[in-house]
Amino acid sequence: QVQLVESGGGFVQAGGSLRLSCAALSRAVSSYAMGWFRQAPGKEREFVAAISWIGDNTLYADSVKGRFTISKDNAKNTLFLQMTSLKPDDTAVYYCAAKEVTYTAAYYALTAYTAYDHWGQGTRVTVSS
Repeated sequence: QVQLVESGGGFVQAGGSLRLSCAALSRAVSSYAMGWFRQAPGKEREFVAAISWIGDNTLYADSVKGRFTISKDNAKNTLFLQMTSLKPDDTAVYYCAAKEVTYTAAYYALTAYTAYDHWGQGTRVTVSS
């Protein structure tokens, strides 16, 4: 079982940047596909970005493509989301997610909410206009 702890959220003006971190405790996440999701008030949780276990293949939601970058440091068991050119529509609670995968799925970045087994508690991002 892996415990995920997000940090780095906060309040920022439109056009600003934030870097979210997700620390994986209890276990290394080197064999995990990982992703970021977000949930805005009154809306369903939505996919933001994902990264594969091997090869660091990435996928992004169209709404964040070109502005957000997902990355991970396996040695530090940490996932990151660098967010730039933030917009008020990016305001949400951001969640880190992990899915232990086998070699058959090692190169896939997973975009489906239901694909993930482990979730963090979330970190809030508020972007003012």
